[in-house]
Amino acid sequence: MRGSEINSGHDGVGGLESLPRKRSPLMPLSAIRPPAADTPRTPATADVLRTVSDARTPVFVTVHANGRRRYSYWRPLDSTTGRGGCYAALPTAECDELLSAGRIALGDPLTDPTKTTYRVRPVRTPQTPARIPSNPARPAPARGRARAA
Repeated sequence: MRGSEINSGHDGVGGLESLPRKRSPLMPLSAIRPPAADTPRTPATADVLRTVSDARTPVFVTVHANGRRRYSYWRPLDSTTGRGGCYAALPTAECDELLSAGRIALGDPLTDPTKTTYRVRPVRTPQTPARIPSNPARPAPARGRARAA
């Protein structure tokens, strides 16, 4: 048994133990299967996308006259914990990344003298249609046809 030997160790558990062999360097999972274009790259980006996609949570971006942007939403009051009842800010870098990637879109502007506010909505990616085979199967010939008399 050159390729493998039976393990009969002191614990009495038997099994196969392979001989030492050369190990190949580990490849990152992204090299094997790159992430899909619509997959968020970080957990923070996924959280932002989840918040924007929730229809019960309207998200807005306020662009101030000096160019500063603030993405925010209303966090409702949670009666069990007593938290909420306030505006919560979303991370600007992740929101800008989603906007530039085309995952979120801005609605119509509401303009004030010092700021402009936009509604933020998720962009729904259309589903790809089911693949139609190029050579459709031909129907099988009918058996046992009745002959005309």
